[in-house]
Amino acid sequence: MSYLSAYQNAGPKRYSAKNVTKPVNFLCIAPDAKTVSIVGEFNGWDPAANPMRRHVDGSWQGQLSVSLGHHQYGLLIDGKLTLDPRANGTARNAKDEKVSLLSVS
Repeated sequence: MSYLSAYQNAGPKRYSAKNVTKPVNFLCIAPDAKTVSIVGEFNGWDPAANPMRRHVDGSWQGQLSVSLGHHQYGLLIDGKLTLDPRANGTARNAKDEKVSLLSVS
């Protein structure tokens, strides 16, 4: 079997950037917040999927494994969608809300 036919017959096992993930660290400074979570395309905008951990100094931290590419997301602070000041940029989601943009490479 040639290399080309082996590659063509690889089916779903072929390389895809969508199958590659990298750990991404998130930081939020919200000392008065009761809850903070990371929401975005990568978790179906589910507030319960990725809660952040509060530290004594009032910062919140979280880490996610995110696939390569561009992702829309936000920080949900006490139920309010908030832009991440450390984001790679901003975009508009399907509801025309301004959201943060994450680029993973």
